[in-house]
Amino acid sequence: MLIPKKVKHRKWQKGRSRKRNVETRGLELSFGQYGLKALEAARLNSRQIEAARRTITGYIKREGRLWIRVFPDKPITKRPPETTMGGGKGSVDHYVFPVRPGRVIFELDTSSPEIAREALRRAAYKLPFKTRVISKTEHSTR
Repeated sequence: MLIPKKVKHRKWQKGRSRKRNVETRGLELSFGQYGLKALEAARLNSRQIEAARRTITGYIKREGRLWIRVFPDKPITKRPPETTMGGGKGSVDHYVFPVRPGRVIFELDTSSPEIAREALRRAAYKLPFKTRVISKTEHSTR
């Protein structure tokens, strides 16, 4: 699974919600012909990314190329169960990528558009937010 090799700060603060909660980067397809775009905001953890990646690679059966456009680098801490208040912040439990609407999560390049759409549709079931399958031809009109 995806975790950072080295981090500047081991624990992060939670952060505040943004006034405009839409993505400004990673909106366009850069590598492949087809992509999976997020329509909602959520936290995407490394297990969910790996589950979706395995679904896509299993379906396309080495007939294309896959790019993962996100990397989980935000540490999420968790306290042990039945712990009293005080004693500081918990240890790092897992890493997430905070997804905002409009972000392209996966990109895919295959010879068959039907295979690409079906692979991305199946991967969307593994993700905790609504998505849309986009392509280079449709992408220019939207």
